[in-house]
Amino acid sequence: MKAFREAVEARDAAAIEALLADDVVFVSPVAFKPYPGKAITAAILRGVLRVFQDFRYERELSGENDHALVFRATVDGKELTGCDFLHLDEDGLIDELMVMVRPLSAAQALSEAMAAQFPRITREASY
Repeated sequence: MKAFREAVEARDAAAIEALLADDVVFVSPVAFKPYPGKAITAAILRGVLRVFQDFRYERELSGENDHALVFRATVDGKELTGCDFLHLDEDGLIDELMVMVRPLSAAQALSEAMAAQFPRITREASY
């Protein structure tokens, strides 16, 4: 999805949030349960923007309502490869965002970095 890719690459949190449906569900690569709702999803994505370094998309696969964006980034010195899987609702907004990352050592670094962000994420999601 071109608009999401451009917003992420520009690190434009407001543009990213504008693409999310109110009932979006974020499926984390490091958390057991999904996070439902626009406020928490937007706050998590702002946290990701803070912890990912050298972020870049490398490939995009697109269907009618489903898209996959393959990326590379660094978290605390660990290089990772990941994929954003997006599903769009009938209005063209993202109603599901599932992220997967590899290798395990990078996923663990991401988990630790995001855990450190979570008090701020929780505050941001509640205002």
